[in-house]
Formats: sequence, C-alpha cells, structure tokens
Amino acid sequence: MGRRDTNFYYSFVVLPAHKRAAIIAVWDFFRAVDDAVDEAGAFDSAEARAAAEAEVGAWRRELAACYGEGTPGTPQGQALVPHVSRFGLPRQAFTDVIDGVEMDVTRRRWATFGDLRQYCLRVASAVGLVCIEIFGYRDPSCRQYAVDLGIALQLTNILRDLGKDLRAGRLYLPQEDLARFGVVEEELRLGQDGPAVRALLAFQAERAHEYYDRAAAGLPRHDARSLVAARIMGAIYQALLRRIEQSGFAVFGEPLRLSRWRKAGIALRTWTGSMLGW
Repeated sequence: MGRRDTNFYYSFVVLPAHKRAAIIAVWDFFRAVDDAVDEAGAFDSAEARAAAEAEVGAWRRELAACYGEGTPGTPQGQALVPHVSRFGLPRQAFTDVIDGVEMDVTRRRWATFGDLRQYCLRVASAVGLVCIEIFGYRDPSCRQYAVDLGIALQLTNILRDLGKDLRAGRLYLPQEDLARFGVVEEELRLGQDGPAVRALLAFQAERAHEYYDRAAAGLPRHDARSLVAARIMGAIYQALLRRIEQSGFAVFGEPLRLSRWRKAGIALRTWTGSMLGW
C-alpha cells in the first residue's frame, strides 16, 4: 500500500522536508517490523511462532545497529540512522514497539483493558513518543499527549479491524468487556450485531473518544502549532471513529475507510486552525 493510502500521509505533508524525511524513515522502520512478523504466518504452529520470533530477534539486532552497535543491514535501518542522533530519537520507544509486535505473536486474547492498554502503549503510544521528538515541543507534558493520543488511535484501529482480526484468529476486545455486555466470541465471529454486540462496540468507541479528549485537553497551547502533524493524525482517526459509529458498527466486513478527499479536508482544516491559533 502506498503512503498516500495511509491516514498518516496527510499529517506528514505539513512537515518541512527534513522532518518529513525523518518521519517517513521512522514509519518505514516500524512498518517493516510489523510486516515481517505478519508475513511469518498465522502462528498456528510452533514453527510459525518460531519464525515470527526469529523475525523479532532480527529487528532487535537491527535496532541495536541503528544505535551504533554494528552496521544496519536493511534499507529501513540504513535510512533511520541519520535521524537517530539529529532528533535524539529515544531507543526505548523503538524497543517498546518491537515488544508490542512480539505480543501479537504470543497473545491472541486480552483479559482486561489494563492488559490491552499495555499493548497500546507499546505499539502506538511509543510510536508517538518517537514522532514528537521530530515534530518538536517545549513542554514535557507533550509526552503524555503522545501517550493518550496513541491509545486513542490504537483503540480506533481495533474497532475498524475487528472483522479482519477475527478472521486471523485475533480478538483485541477485552474479555472482561465481553462478559460485562453478555457477548460471546461466536457472535462476533459470525458478525452478529444484536443489541448486546452494539452496546459492547459503543462502549469501546466511547473509551476511544475519552482518550482523544484527554489528549486534546492535555496538549499545551504553546506547542499546538509544532505538533500540528499529530493533531491532524488525531482528527483523521477521530473522524474515522465517528464514521464507524454512524455506520452502526459495520466492522465485520472489510475495514471502513475515509476518502482521500475527506482526509485532505480534515488535514487542511486542522492545519489552518493551528496557524490561526484555534
């Protein structure tokens, strides 16, 4: 899939060239880690899990090389290296993302939201903590903004991809939430959307909105312009969340998308508002 088809493209384009190059290098590195594990198989056998874990190990070594412990051997690692020192990119955040991808190999169910939140912190919030170093900020509380926004984005992804993930044998909705609403997995696998299922999904959507609201409330006003790329990302994803809600949670088939024109319009509106101090 080309970069223009991702929700992130529309936040990248507002950046100056040197920051855009850094963000794309980071994005390509993380995407390669995720894709390598996905391509290792569905993890239904010991061999498939071993192959996926070997891929994770290879990317851990590649990350170490990006931080001076050897020479990167992949195009993604080689592209990332110049930006590591220029922007002071936090190594722990990269490690956290790889740890999160590894969780996809070893876990298919999440007992509680606390468990799922830890996964979101790794695969999404950690990405945000890397990105804000490139975007630039003054107030350290921007790091909490990145954490909350990352959780919101990942919860939106989980709703959007529910059907696709179920077909791959994965369910990211916490088991405690299924029990709370009296929903069993079979209903979800069959795409049944009765009142209990819709209430469960509405609860997940509301939780995501709460994290979008936390992020927005916690963003220091004087850093709002420098973090406009992150704000665009959040605005696009929250619009996608609203589309999911308006569809009546039609999430059991192919994932819902926003049109390119809709995303471009959101990006332009958010950028304009940022420049005008909204």
